[in-house]
Amino acid sequence: MTNYPPTNTSLSEVHQSIDTTAGKKTGFRKILSFLGPAYLISVGYMDPGNWATDLAGGSKFGYALIWVLMMSNLMALLLQGLSARLGIVRGRDLAQANREAYPRPINFTLYILAEIAIAACDLAEVLGMAIGIQLLTGLPLVWGVSITVLDTFLLLFLQRLGMRKMEVFIISLVAVVAISFLIEIIFAQPNLKEVAMGFIPHAMSDEALYIGIGIIGATVMPHNLYLHSALVQTRKIDRTDAGIKQALKFNRIDTSIALNLAFFVNAAILVLAATVFFKTGNSQVAEIKEAHRLLPGFLGNLAPKIFAIALIAAGQSSTITGTLAGQIIMEGYLSLRVNPWIRRLITRLLAIIPALLVIIIYGENNVNALLIFSQVILSIQLGFAIIPLIHFVSDKKTMGNFSINTITKISAWAIAAVLIFLNMKMIINQAADVFLTGSFISKAGLLIVGALFILLLLYIIVFPFFGLRKKSVSIQMHADLHIIKELAIPQFKRIAIALDFSENDEKLLAFALGQGKQETAYVLVHIVESASAKLHGKESDDYETRKDKERMDFYVNFLREKGHTTQGYLGFRNRAREIARIVKDVDADMLVLGAHGHTGLNDFIYGETVNTVRHELKIPVLIVNV
Repeated sequence: MTNYPPTNTSLSEVHQSIDTTAGKKTGFRKILSFLGPAYLISVGYMDPGNWATDLAGGSKFGYALIWVLMMSNLMALLLQGLSARLGIVRGRDLAQANREAYPRPINFTLYILAEIAIAACDLAEVLGMAIGIQLLTGLPLVWGVSITVLDTFLLLFLQRLGMRKMEVFIISLVAVVAISFLIEIIFAQPNLKEVAMGFIPHAMSDEALYIGIGIIGATVMPHNLYLHSALVQTRKIDRTDAGIKQALKFNRIDTSIALNLAFFVNAAILVLAATVFFKTGNSQVAEIKEAHRLLPGFLGNLAPKIFAIALIAAGQSSTITGTLAGQIIMEGYLSLRVNPWIRRLITRLLAIIPALLVIIIYGENNVNALLIFSQVILSIQLGFAIIPLIHFVSDKKTMGNFSINTITKISAWAIAAVLIFLNMKMIINQAADVFLTGSFISKAGLLIVGALFILLLLYIIVFPFFGLRKKSVSIQMHADLHIIKELAIPQFKRIAIALDFSENDEKLLAFALGQGKQETAYVLVHIVESASAKLHGKESDDYETRKDKERMDFYVNFLREKGHTTQGYLGFRNRAREIARIVKDVDADMLVLGAHGHTGLNDFIYGETVNTVRHELKIPVLIVNV
């Protein structure tokens, strides 16, 4: 029996936070402990970008593009299964696996392309939520786009509650979307025989191809492949052949249920548009707002409200999973970890800025075109996520007995070939207009970009056949192991202690004394933060400043009586900068600092003294949780 040890962790704050082995769960309880990750994935398959492409496809071509939806869903089932397999077996997310397999320049390029995909996805979510808010409340689209930045704090709140509660919240939003469209379909009463005919594949015009690729891009999303390989690692499993096989089985069930639910929602949107608009001669209805405006005439006054609520739920749920994917991509490719709210804010601003520019410059009527374009961008990025994934799960050396079989390999490569072919055909069709009417510079630029696109695709296809088994990695996760011969125990000559003049001071002084020797000198630091001190600095002589001087003298004298060399310093104005300045001025070789446990919104309100000070100094900082 082979034991597969877990490696470096993805989404470390929730890694293996749900124990599927606890209490020897059996039957339904065992399955239930695995269910969840695929539902977070499924929201990306029913986000506002899908709405735009599904509405456009249904209103312009009736039921004819349902087969494209079905094909994209089958693709998604296979690809998401491969992504989950990578995470379960190797304990790697897709970004981490790429970093270990490809050279640094290629990795950085793949990272940039992945970030573009995240921005395109978030753009669709921003526009979708803003449109939903406008439809429900009448708020102008510019304001709706602007206030979507506030959902940064919702993500922080959900992360603090834990992975299971986040999954329940997402599943609740997915249920709102699904129930909403079930009601809409009941109202619309489509002809089921005609709907069934839409499952038969047929040739497509250039316009249908463009929308069809948008549907595929909106359905099979590259960021979901990164996300799924990380989310499955939130489950703690038995790391044996039998345990891994069981985890793969239950995750297959999870994926099948969740993605088929997403297919139902997408099909419902397309069928609704085909029944209500295409069948009544309103084939020009290709926009979300136009569909909402005409719904009352066909389905009654309740339909538009249900439609808007479902749109907001879809946008809000997918924006959370998009942020998680962004975190995985940044940490996996760059080994760079930033505060979640900063990461969320950056991602959201990258989406808000182009959305606002389009609305302000071109007006609200061009928003739907931007939505569809964002989904086409996602589809173009797919090859750069799918091809490495297929390579990784096919590699017997790293996957062992769980590498995919020949039939699955052929199917996966066929999907990749179809997607790349469709993308190339669409790009050539769209580029034809540029070559007919564009300038020499635009033609040359298009040729260069196209050549680089093809070369990168060829490289990531060919390189792993020769490079996956190389001994060195492009970016090492950890330094090489070496024998520890002798540890040099540091001797601190001058220890600084940042005091806040509260009941915590006793604990801070005790920890500081514990780090020093008899000959160690101690420097006490306190920052006066009264209004007068912030305004006048050292010249301040208000009540708080005088009291702080008295307290400092008391502490200094107390330590001197104990036989310790001690000095006291008061700082003014900026707390973190003053602590760092004083520590540097006295040439301290260690700082003892208290941490109050502020997180999330409290950090934003009160400031992050510990992190700021730590980044300003190059000496050891002992952080005491007070």
